[in-house]
Amino acid sequence: MTSTFRRSPLALAILSLLENGPMHPYGIQRLVKQWGKDKVVNVGQRASLYRMIERLDEAGLITASGTDRDERYPERTTYEITDAGRAATRQWLAEIVSTPRNEFPEFPAALSFLLMLTPQTTMNLLEERRERLATQLAEHEAELGGYPLPRIVMIEAEYGHAMTQAELTWVEGVLSALRDGSFTWDHEELARLAAAQG
Repeated sequence: MTSTFRRSPLALAILSLLENGPMHPYGIQRLVKQWGKDKVVNVGQRASLYRMIERLDEAGLITASGTDRDERYPERTTYEITDAGRAATRQWLAEIVSTPRNEFPEFPAALSFLLMLTPQTTMNLLEERRERLATQLAEHEAELGGYPLPRIVMIEAEYGHAMTQAELTWVEGVLSALRDGSFTWDHEELARLAAAQG
């Protein structure tokens, strides 16, 4: 069963956190948020977290290890990682870290169809994106400077900062080319090109 389990950021996060010892789902969700991992792992929906825990349990990657009873809270099942779960975590990390993968994000897909818009509309939209990226960059910088955690705990935030900076630089270059007219297109010319190739 473990060999057919489809890895995901949420599954990887659960297994990695359980390496530190048994936890209940609420504790996992809280720790993900406390460590700022919710920027890269979606734990906003508790139902999704519980479904993933159930799937990991069925796959033999984790197992229920007990139940916590506290008068203030409903009964909570505690889970721990299995040997198969440890092996899967190491394998997933090795594959993800060593091998780039085309993950089909939305932005490049939208860029591939910019020809549907006019250069002016594209420029307006990219100017909005540039402002949002600049805001994100400032937030990343504040986050990186504000966490008293070791670098290894914040390495994904450092990567996010570098990627945002690179995207901002790229967007500014495209905007410059749109403004000076060195990057432009015409719908009629594109239609003629498509007809000629059809």
